[in-house]
Amino acid sequence: MASGFSFKGGRPRCFAFWQEFQKCYASADTPSDCILAKEDYLECLHHTKEIARAKEIKDHWLHRQAKDAHAARENGEVRATSSIMDLGLINDTKQSHSSSSSSSDSS
Repeated sequence: MASGFSFKGGRPRCFAFWQEFQKCYASADTPSDCILAKEDYLECLHHTKEIARAKEIKDHWLHRQAKDAHAARENGEVRATSSIMDLGLINDTKQSHSSSSSSSDSS
C-alpha cells in the first residue's frame, strides 16, 4: 500500500490520504497533531464511520416501519371490533312489518 501502487497498477483509493498523513507526521512536532489526518486515512481504509452511519439509518428506518405497521394494525383492529357489520343476510323485523302494513293499507 505504501508503495503507491495497487494490485491493478493504478493508485490505491486511499493513497492520497496516506500521503497527507505521512506529510503531516513528518512535519509535526507531536504525533497528536496528525489525529485528523490519521482518522481520514483509517476511514478511507475501513469505512467504519460510513458503516456506522448506514447502520443507524437502517435501524431508524426499521423502527419507523415497525411503528407504522403497529399503528396500522391497531387502526384495523379498532375498525374491525368497533362497528357492527351488516351483511344483509338477516332482515330487520321493523322493516318487514312496515312494508307489509304499508302494502295492505294501499290496497
